[in-house]
Amino acid sequence: MASAAARRGFVAVAAVSGWAGLTIQLYLILYSRWSLEASLVGGLLSFFSYFTVLSNTLVATVLTCHWTSRESAARRWFLQPWVSSAIAVSITVVGIAYSVLLRHLWHPEGWQWVADELLHDIMPLLFLAYWWWYVPKGTLRLRHIGLWVIYPLVYFAYTLWRGHLLAVYPYPFIDVDKLGYPQVFVNAAGLLAGFLLVSLMVIGLDRWRAGRK
Repeated sequence: MASAAARRGFVAVAAVSGWAGLTIQLYLILYSRWSLEASLVGGLLSFFSYFTVLSNTLVATVLTCHWTSRESAARRWFLQPWVSSAIAVSITVVGIAYSVLLRHLWHPEGWQWVADELLHDIMPLLFLAYWWWYVPKGTLRLRHIGLWVIYPLVYFAYTLWRGHLLAVYPYPFIDVDKLGYPQVFVNAAGLLAGFLLVSLMVIGLDRWRAGRK
């Protein structure tokens, strides 16, 4: 019983932390748009244009599904090991890419710093801990990677399409206007390689942990 209570407490804290980070970031974006008398709908679309936000939304959704007990098709789908593992890969890439490519470019303060830490540092670590301890192991196969990469590939295609229409890109390493398509595709290929490497590591850890049990 104590173990179940500890699990529920951990998942609850992680879920609340995830939604808190997203809420703070959304408020900051909408407040900035409101101060500039710009479209709030545009701010909402901008918010969901970030891979970080999308991945953290998926993370918070999985944690909330685990935390709650009401059965539904959506809950069963998100709690499938291959789905939760795909999200673990994505949020790990978020944390690594931010630390390597973006952290040095700005120095947020106040609530922006809080949101930044939650979305890029704390939530990746919390979700990896959740995946390690609470996601059933032993069912992942290499073929799952083919499904996992659909998410970043679709996101990249959407980002290029949106950037072509609005001349706005969420990340500097995929800014076609400044870098050109050849360099952007090189950068994207590097990120995809990193995504594949993390995927292989997750599958390896899944098999190792299943073998130990």
